[in-house]
Amino acid sequence: MAELDLKERQAGDVTILDLSGEVRIGEGSISLRDAIRGLADRGQKKILLNLAGVKYMDSSGVGELIANYTTVTRDGGQLKLLNLTDRIQNLLVITKLLTVFDSYDNEAEALKGF
Repeated sequence: MAELDLKERQAGDVTILDLSGEVRIGEGSISLRDAIRGLADRGQKKILLNLAGVKYMDSSGVGELIANYTTVTRDGGQLKLLNLTDRIQNLLVITKLLTVFDSYDNEAEALKGF
């Protein structure tokens, strides 16, 4: 089972999390939650999740995206998605959540969107 690997980088006042691996029930979704909550606790209000390297996401991963989106937004922040894979995009379409998220295919465009 591939675990989730998260790399954090800054682009101005936006924190980009590059994700690779799997976001599924257990380790992957917990890692994602901890990373995003950690950023929020440090006062990082603008978070961009780069999902290009995510090979698999289950419903618990989608649930985690929504929970994190809610947490960040409630605190006055913004959480946006970058490089949705076809699989993740389909999951978000099926669950009618694609419209909830601002999602981008281009990092420069995403950064302008904040």
